[in-house]
Amino acid sequence: MKRYLAVDIGASSGRHIVGWTENGERKTEELHRFPNGVTELDGHLTWDIDALVGHVKQGIAIAKEKYPEIESLSVDTWGVDYVLMRGDEEVRPCYAYRDSRTEAVIPLVHERIGFSELYRRTGIQFQPFNTVYQLYADRLAGRLEGVSDFLMIPEYLMYKLCGVKAHEYTNATTGGMVSAETGAFDPAIIEALGLPGHLFCTLQQPGTIIGEYEGIKVVLCATHDTASAVEGIDMDEDAPYISSGTWSLLGVRTPKPITSEASERANWSNEGGVGYNRYQKNIMGMWLVNRLRSELCPDKPFPEIVAEAEASCFEETVDANAACFLAPESMKAAFDAALSMRPQSIGDYFRCAYCSLALCYRDAILELQHNTCRDYDSIYIVGGGAKNAFLNALTEKASGKRVIALPIEATAIGNLKIQMNVKE
Repeated sequence: MKRYLAVDIGASSGRHIVGWTENGERKTEELHRFPNGVTELDGHLTWDIDALVGHVKQGIAIAKEKYPEIESLSVDTWGVDYVLMRGDEEVRPCYAYRDSRTEAVIPLVHERIGFSELYRRTGIQFQPFNTVYQLYADRLAGRLEGVSDFLMIPEYLMYKLCGVKAHEYTNATTGGMVSAETGAFDPAIIEALGLPGHLFCTLQQPGTIIGEYEGIKVVLCATHDTASAVEGIDMDEDAPYISSGTWSLLGVRTPKPITSEASERANWSNEGGVGYNRYQKNIMGMWLVNRLRSELCPDKPFPEIVAEAEASCFEETVDANAACFLAPESMKAAFDAALSMRPQSIGDYFRCAYCSLALCYRDAILELQHNTCRDYDSIYIVGGGAKNAFLNALTEKASGKRVIALPIEATAIGNLKIQMNVKE
């Protein structure tokens, strides 16, 4: 029986999940879980890439101990972030996307190539942490001198396993430099920003075998976690999805990118999928809830938090996508500053967060229907947030759509699905 290993890493944790097919059904087993998170270094937010490599290898060893013959493995993570390389040496630190280093360079990028032109070329929504801004910040800081490669985080981790430097399509699209028309890095953007052309290699598609690690094939899945999550959703219809984790990614599969002025104004993104376009929008997601919990009640289980939110009568909401919630020193203080009434209990804060997310989902669905000229009856929700019946009910009430919650490891399932379909 062939078994496959998905290494799925999010901004707060990672997991190793083995999958196989038995009697026509897909089976999965989680074998290892480890913590992840940003580290503050010299006033900047960074990723501990050495710790990530160690966790990845440790989980593989655990998987091999139980299942000595694993056919293949692949790694997926969040998008936009990367590791710069000089040959086989990393340029440190590895900055995290929530770091503020890009704030000063965004207007400088737009002086060289305006955002409307960037959007027309790439279809990627504006986010201050997009790879295009991060790389320009690196250029101005001199960090690109002598650099031979830049590897997105999952491709870097697979390079540390098999020694091959690969560049996967779906993850590359998250950065704002891939042409929506050609599916390759856009040379006009690279030239306008004076970035070294040799860094932008040919992009490879999910399902490509790139090497081996201890006798296990190393395969490119859709290495952007949302791209894998969308692959992991079994839909009976072409409906919108919400991949609910640290971020909530709300979107729908389309045959080709939608780069209209309405899409630009509403800040929708067009990211690579496995044979389709993902027309989607970033919403702040469980980041709000997780940060409130770490500050207000770190030892309280989520079922108790949700029960207190449901019992609360607090009705005021905030704009969950406001910049003040991206990386505040205190999430509680950010909520207090945004509200006209001060929450009186822990339940009040969490009810406000959940209600605010549901309203963001409603507004995004309305924009989606307008921009795609379609009406939708249902929303599929996967990921950690799919387990939250209270938020699902709020979303159903706010949007008027039927919510189909699939509390599954959709990202890992999509990762595994791509490996299982590899044809050598």
